[in-house]
Amino acid sequence: MERGPSHGDDMVSAAPGVPAPRDPAPGRIPLAVVVVDSRGLVSHWSRGARRLFGPSREEAVGAPAVELMPVSGALGSDEWRGPDGAEDPHGPDLESALGGETSYPRAGRARTADPERGRVDILWWAYPLVGPGPERLLVLAADAGQLHSEGEERDGRDRERYAPGFALHTDFPGSQELARRLPDILPSMSPQESARIVSQVLELGYPVLEISQQERFPVTPDWGVPRRVERRARLLRAASEEAADPRAAAAAAAELESDLEYVAVRERLEFLNEVSGRIGSSLDLARTIQEVSEAVVPRFTDVAGTYLREQVIAGEGFPDGPPDTTTMWHRVALEHNDEPGRWDDVVPVGESMPFPAHTPFFQCMTTGEPVLIPRISEEMGNAIAGQFEKRDISPLINLRSMLVVPLKARNVVLGFMILLRHPERVEFNDMDRVTGAELAARAGLVLDNARMYTYQENVAETLQDSMLPHIEPRMAGCDTATRYLPGTRLGRVGGDWFDTIKLPGSRTALVVGDVMGHGLNSAAMMGQLRTAVQTMAAIDMPPAQLLRSLDDLAQRLGDNYLATCLYVVYDPIGSRLTIANAGHIPPVVVRAADGRSELLDLPTGAPIGVGGVPFEAVTLPVAPGDRLVLCTDGLVEVRGEDIGVGLAALAESAAHPAASMDDACDMIIRSLAATLNEGRGGRKDDVALLMARLNGIERADVAEWRLPIAASEVSRARRLVRDQLAVWGLESAQDTAELLVSEVVTNAVRHAHTQHVVLRLVRTDALLCEVSDDDHSLPQLLSVRDDDEFGRGLRVVSRLAREWGTSRTSTGKTVWFEQTLPRSRRGSRSNMR
Repeated sequence: MERGPSHGDDMVSAAPGVPAPRDPAPGRIPLAVVVVDSRGLVSHWSRGARRLFGPSREEAVGAPAVELMPVSGALGSDEWRGPDGAEDPHGPDLESALGGETSYPRAGRARTADPERGRVDILWWAYPLVGPGPERLLVLAADAGQLHSEGEERDGRDRERYAPGFALHTDFPGSQELARRLPDILPSMSPQESARIVSQVLELGYPVLEISQQERFPVTPDWGVPRRVERRARLLRAASEEAADPRAAAAAAAELESDLEYVAVRERLEFLNEVSGRIGSSLDLARTIQEVSEAVVPRFTDVAGTYLREQVIAGEGFPDGPPDTTTMWHRVALEHNDEPGRWDDVVPVGESMPFPAHTPFFQCMTTGEPVLIPRISEEMGNAIAGQFEKRDISPLINLRSMLVVPLKARNVVLGFMILLRHPERVEFNDMDRVTGAELAARAGLVLDNARMYTYQENVAETLQDSMLPHIEPRMAGCDTATRYLPGTRLGRVGGDWFDTIKLPGSRTALVVGDVMGHGLNSAAMMGQLRTAVQTMAAIDMPPAQLLRSLDDLAQRLGDNYLATCLYVVYDPIGSRLTIANAGHIPPVVVRAADGRSELLDLPTGAPIGVGGVPFEAVTLPVAPGDRLVLCTDGLVEVRGEDIGVGLAALAESAAHPAASMDDACDMIIRSLAATLNEGRGGRKDDVALLMARLNGIERADVAEWRLPIAASEVSRARRLVRDQLAVWGLESAQDTAELLVSEVVTNAVRHAHTQHVVLRLVRTDALLCEVSDDDHSLPQLLSVRDDDEFGRGLRVVSRLAREWGTSRTSTGKTVWFEQTLPRSRRGSRSNMR
């Protein structure tokens, strides 16, 4: 009996709570493993079977199983009694199981004669095998005498808790095939469970001694029909044969029927509880759908197709109205234990289709009730298949048993499941319909939870996207690239933001901010603060004053409005940055001259919302080609680490050369993710990243004039513009530019007070014209009549200019417009840079 695990012997072990048997290998005894086909012939005979029953493998394979295992049948009171002398009610007879007379797992005790050992008492377990292969019964048997020590007393309750666990790598050539086909032949095992068991066996190198009860493998003697029911069945048969007491036989029959009903209900409740524990482990809709499908195949059904309404898949709101023949249904999962590929071509996963009215599927989706067809005849199958165009599903459904169950939540049909059983399997019955309906009800609630989560996530992402700007990659004198990465800790919405704002004088404001906290509240606060920054930037408020005003606004909005913000104004003509900081991490500048990167040393300032703290702005020179990198702390901060480590990594990664601005952003994100988050569970906070390449604007591309406040200066302005465009080679733009400049300068001369009117032309990818005066009143578009003398100027500008706007300045206002340049000129201008 002393054998190590490497021998690959099949073993049996006592369930938890039962003292280990006396054996050189504690808790293990040899286990006979026998597989019987549909003809009653042995197709597998293990070494344990040879030891227990005698014949060798060569003698056993292909022989009738009943001849190789000459058991005496079920043991009655004369053959076996418990320790207290009472009849032990163990088991049906094994011969009936070998003869194919069982459709559920059974277990019992039997006795056989051994020439050397005499009579041998045997514990056996029989499991019906379901699947396309020829195998129909798996029999496990063990020497009962080795489960007990001499003089050791055990009652029947202890003995019944023995459940076999057998190795899949036994010493026969087809063991790997048996392991591979385990989900096909055991209806209570899914492919995932099979893979786990096989993996455990192969990794540990010895037989599996115990499988948890939740895994349902092997099926214990207590699962299926209890022994008390089997015993009463024997008594009923005996009473019927003797016919000595018809009244007793009728009573036994009634009691048996009651017990069978009790057992069936208990089994289904256990199945539903097990399925409920397996589904809903995630709020991910796709994973939930897969869990529901895998939970019922092959244990409850052989084929399970899941269909959901279009709104559910799209993560939209609750479906409106009842479904009809135009409702699109998406096939989201198809689980089966048929041969591979049989279903994929005819009903592929991912297909969308409506269902015809005269089908059981349409009946289920419109009534919200399960539809049971115990056996689909060929005539019925052909009639159902005839309702579908361009496909013939009759070979897939004919002669099968079908149950269609609705997936409902709050009395709304979200989808349905089509369940089919093989022709050789027991048909669906009314109790299966109840079980399927309850299963679908639980699955429907789980799917609805996943649907609502997906819907809320989509709403949050839509809100986040709507609050983040769609930034032009090219501004006056600079190119920009941005990235936003949602956090992974508390949903996919947060308070980080970035922005680029066009300012007078061809300047650009670069903004990065971070509202403290996560979720929808932070996103809403971010939207308010971002709008406020845009509004104040539009009036050309200096950086320090802008942060001061933003801080005052945050305090008025509420005590919980706290945020950091970095506000940068880039002047491409003057080649300088003006920066104010409100508690934000400093930006990085990468110098074009030598590729060196540095963190800018700025006054930190207090976060927005603290109040009572002054903000200071600093001005720094930059050179054409320098790059400026602004980000939020989610990119550089790791819990438990000094933020200086992340800032140093940011500066280092920003200095790496890249083919484009987008490539540079991606490189920074990848580099910091690898450097900071390795082994720390990944990034948790959301990230906003803004990079700007400061190209500058050459003096030769700028023309500026100061015009006296006189009506005659309007014609001079037109002449100056025409001449300058000729110098730049932009003759094709002269007529439109003259007309627009004439209208804007006329308005400025009319409203200016004491100072000059300043006219500036800037040549970049477009022609920018700015006209400034000392009047603070901003012009507006007006509705004009045919006889009105004034008010048409801005309407002309709005119609002909690519873009135009107005902004207040510290000394008055600026009206600007952009004019599209010919493509050839834009290309040559870009090449000059």
